[in-house]
Amino acid sequence: MFKVKVMLTAALAVAMVCVPAAAGQAHGRRSAGGGPAFGAGSPSNGAAYDADTTGPWYQVPFGSTAQNMATFNWIMDPTAMVGGNVACTPTREHPYPVVLVHGTLANEGANWVTLGPLLANLGYCVYALNYGVTWGSIGGRIDGIGDIPSSAQQLAAFVNQVLAETGASQVDIVGHSQGGMMPSWYMKFDGGASKVHELIGLAPSNHGTDAQGTVEEIDAVPGLDNFLNAFADASGYAALVQQMDNSETMQELFASGDTVPGPRYVVIESEHDEVVTPYTNAWLHGPDVTNILIQDQCPDDPVAHIGMFDDWPVLQNVVNQLSNRPASDFQAQCTNYGQTY
Repeated sequence: MFKVKVMLTAALAVAMVCVPAAAGQAHGRRSAGGGPAFGAGSPSNGAAYDADTTGPWYQVPFGSTAQNMATFNWIMDPTAMVGGNVACTPTREHPYPVVLVHGTLANEGANWVTLGPLLANLGYCVYALNYGVTWGSIGGRIDGIGDIPSSAQQLAAFVNQVLAETGASQVDIVGHSQGGMMPSWYMKFDGGASKVHELIGLAPSNHGTDAQGTVEEIDAVPGLDNFLNAFADASGYAALVQQMDNSETMQELFASGDTVPGPRYVVIESEHDEVVTPYTNAWLHGPDVTNILIQDQCPDDPVAHIGMFDDWPVLQNVVNQLSNRPASDFQAQCTNYGQTY
């Protein structure tokens, strides 16, 4: 197990220190016949992978650089995904394409400025989508706000597209906030259980949020919840109220249990989460579930909800869990912490 962790650490270090490539440039190489050819990483004890040395490699930003890039993409380029959404053939070492699902009020360009190129550098086929777009999205910038069951259908169509393009049998999904919860609807009600190998949620809004006690206060005012539901629907922001812990959406999603047979489930959460409250709402219960509190590995990590997107301990755990044999005693390097909001 020590060797596994050493190899994982080495692979991640190589993937982080990379040469910037032009945004939108394809990861992997074109074969002489014109079809996609993918540079395979080599397996390391079945649990970690060396970085793809065929190039191109991509810059992996953290801290203020990641924040600035995310803000720019959120406003100016919401479909930007460095290292992803390009022709890619899965390999034996990485047979499952990784689908990244952004959170509420975000978009793929902003949410995945760090994890997208990191996974591409490690040799994964990486894809992302924008979903939950309504008239309130301001030209596709503020996404993940539409009706959650409808968003799950959009995810279903996107996964089918990824499977058709790559020839893979299943995908792995990594989602942040709503993006870690909404795929459960797809897997329960829209045929996704057979198409998803693993779901990794970063601070997922499983079981909803009490919004730091606000939901209880709303319930205490007769008729206020109905008014807010109607207002959210009319304004195109249905997903906001659907993620309240007492919503019909949450009750329907988890009434029959947290999971479905087949896929693996991983939750990575921070005790400082100020959006999904209490943070323990994020946990899932059932077979094939792994719940990870990041402060168990890095007690001084102050990362909150949004900051999960570029928190290095969090992302190291993502890579470990995506591997064929995740190390059960994995210990992240405690550095490059995410934002405290």
